[in-house]
Amino acid sequence: MSSKGTIWKVAGPLVVAEGMRDANMFDVVRVAKSRLIGEIIEIRGDRASIQVYEETSGLRPGEPVESTGVPMSAELGPGLIQSIYDGIQRPLDVIRARSGDRLARGVEVPSLSRTKKWHFVPSVFPGAQVVGGDVLGTVQETDIVIHKIMVPPGVQGTVKELSEGEFTVEDSIGTLISDKGQEVPLSLMQRWPVRRGRPYGRKLSPSEPLVTGQRVIDTLFPLSKGGTAAVPGPFGSGKTVVQHQLAKWADADIIVYIGCGERGNEMTDVLNEFPELKDPKTGKSLMERTVLIANTSDMPVAAREASIYTGITIAEYFRDMGYSVALMADSTSRWAEALREMSGRLEEMPGEEGYPAYLGSRLAQFYERAGRVVALGGEGREGALSVIGAVSPAGGDISEPVSQATLRIVKVFWSLDAQLAYARHFPAINWLTSYSLYLDDVGKWLNANVGENWAETRKRVMLLLQEESELDEIVRLVGMDALSPADRLKLEAARSIREDFLHQDAFHEVDTYSSLDKQAALLELILAYYDTSKDALEQGVPINALVRLPVREAIGRFKYTPDGQMREQALAIAHKLNAEVQELITKLKEENA
Repeated sequence: MSSKGTIWKVAGPLVVAEGMRDANMFDVVRVAKSRLIGEIIEIRGDRASIQVYEETSGLRPGEPVESTGVPMSAELGPGLIQSIYDGIQRPLDVIRARSGDRLARGVEVPSLSRTKKWHFVPSVFPGAQVVGGDVLGTVQETDIVIHKIMVPPGVQGTVKELSEGEFTVEDSIGTLISDKGQEVPLSLMQRWPVRRGRPYGRKLSPSEPLVTGQRVIDTLFPLSKGGTAAVPGPFGSGKTVVQHQLAKWADADIIVYIGCGERGNEMTDVLNEFPELKDPKTGKSLMERTVLIANTSDMPVAAREASIYTGITIAEYFRDMGYSVALMADSTSRWAEALREMSGRLEEMPGEEGYPAYLGSRLAQFYERAGRVVALGGEGREGALSVIGAVSPAGGDISEPVSQATLRIVKVFWSLDAQLAYARHFPAINWLTSYSLYLDDVGKWLNANVGENWAETRKRVMLLLQEESELDEIVRLVGMDALSPADRLKLEAARSIREDFLHQDAFHEVDTYSSLDKQAALLELILAYYDTSKDALEQGVPINALVRLPVREAIGRFKYTPDGQMREQALAIAHKLNAEVQELITKLKEENA
């Protein structure tokens, strides 16, 4: 039921309207004659506090306010893929065609095109019993994505009629007789309130990794399908580049990328790059499985608050179809700033650093919508929604409230390090401070599918890196000469792990993505160098000779080998390593003879 009132007060993006006694929390409202879009976030008596998602300059008391009587909802249907939306799911290309390069106020455009026709192919027949989540049929949305048209949650009954043909998202594709005897029209589109998680059958344990092709992530700190991860780091440490890499290469069927308050030039890079990038699985454009939500820093601040809910609702919709979806939120710090501004305007009691006291619970409500689930419906479809959120703490200080609240919720922490970034080490993920709580579950899958020694190899790598850190302290105090040959060899092996394995070139056509098999092969070569050199060292071979082995360059360049030549090259390098070390041992024996 709609409610009409008038503006009583304007304070930046907050508008207080009186005469709104019949309105409900989170109703969408139209403010003033220019019909700015807003959402009710607080009600006291007949006064409603409205978060306005557009510029409020020029508004004055007494102007009309009208509630639509419905909550902020996302339109879900064919046409989502390849779209670029703002934070409240308005298509930016349509707005630009109407109002030019700058966002005009009060523009009312549907999220999905009302004129484009889609070819619907039914998969059930009249008389079929269906429940919420059952697939009625399919639409080929892009060359890559088959869009499944589902019965909306909460609806069940018998299909009366269902037609194949060309339809717009609003056209009736058939009817359903509900269990109560009512006739329910069916269309290609459904709406869902963005602040409420979409229902599912049951949640599954996160046992399978989300393969990203980034070695430091997949091998040392893996993320599971349906998992949650945070990427905190100071300005310039590479948060956005890491998220771009994950969006490009993560083993997900659908990508939802939310630019939440980030700089416009970073979103421009995404918009320019993604159409040109080829999907490694299909060879098609990456945009053919991507939805972009661009709410940049020069757009209205309040719309950032809605953008992550809009994005995760779209992601849940594709998860319900049985797809693996990866959602990137860049960055939740900007979202939290919008929350802080609105909390201040509402004159709420502030928490730490001025953020609202409910910051942690709001973040938890967002991240808990991730997961690997069995979708609604009788088919038992499995879908997964993985959420990766960037955090931008001021000065890189992760003791601030947004970082701390995020770390209490997520299971994977990729700690970006400014010193590594300035040393041109990409990804600048610090291997000593990062962690993954999915190691036990994902480790079983990796042991079974990549190599039975995966967990043991990872432990050895982490131990070498930790020992290197301890030895570095000694080297800084007393110099390299104070170390024993065995310790110097450890430093050399750790350096090889850092420079040859953990360092990855995001712009190299081969090294930008590294398959799990290739990661395992490269680590085996590095550890083989350490093990054979350790044996040679015990036989008296000088450490300097082992450090200068020519094969080390071949090991370092192995990561640039295409996958098709990988096994052959790995065998050749392993053979060369053994031959060179054996030559040193033979030479030593001849000298001692």
